[in-house]
Amino acid sequence: MADAPGRPIDDIPGRRIEDIIVCSALNDGTVVCLRTITPEDEDLLREGVAKLSAESRYLRFFSPAPSLPDDVIERLLDVDGHDHIAWGAICTECPGQPAIGAVHAVRYRHGGRAGEYSVAVLDAFQGKGLARMMTAALLVQCLAEGLTALDVHILSENRAAAKLVKSLGAQWKTEGAGVAEYLLDVAGAIAVLRADSDARGVQDVLRTLEGELGAGEMGAPAAGAG
Repeated sequence: MADAPGRPIDDIPGRRIEDIIVCSALNDGTVVCLRTITPEDEDLLREGVAKLSAESRYLRFFSPAPSLPDDVIERLLDVDGHDHIAWGAICTECPGQPAIGAVHAVRYRHGGRAGEYSVAVLDAFQGKGLARMMTAALLVQCLAEGLTALDVHILSENRAAAKLVKSLGAQWKTEGAGVAEYLLDVAGAIAVLRADSDARGVQDVLRTLEGELGAGEMGAPAAGAG
């Protein structure tokens, strides 16, 4: 992700989703900016993966390796805003304005309504509301693009991820070989996030993106997965 500009541009109507930057604060007051990930973000992606602890890399990628294979990097950067939606966060008050988190939704098949969700946050920023902020941005765009249900595959020992998705209303589906699978209803999760009125960052994201995308009544029940 390229360095964020000095101010958000979330008051200019009629822009492409790729041009929108939402700046707000984490639960501890740290200022962050969110925007979509692009194929030009390879350097920042590699740097972010390298900064994850071995445990966090293992929980996210099911491997503690300090770097990812090139084909995995390519898939993470192959974002088109429809079949692969991805948002990232930058710490604007940190030296060098590093990327500190990313969230992805990948559609299983073109034209389908189901896909897979994943999220990663640098260790120093975990537990501060960043995952929920990024997820809010991702889900609003998912619903606007007709992606209504997301599978979540997490290691059974990843209690933080399980807590996150269950707090958004995800339903447990199955578990095997140390991996648990949940199903997240996109519209339902947005409704949960909208109701979290004390989460300033989440509310800033929803207010900005729902207005930009003309989301309308986004808390309605989702259509069945396809």
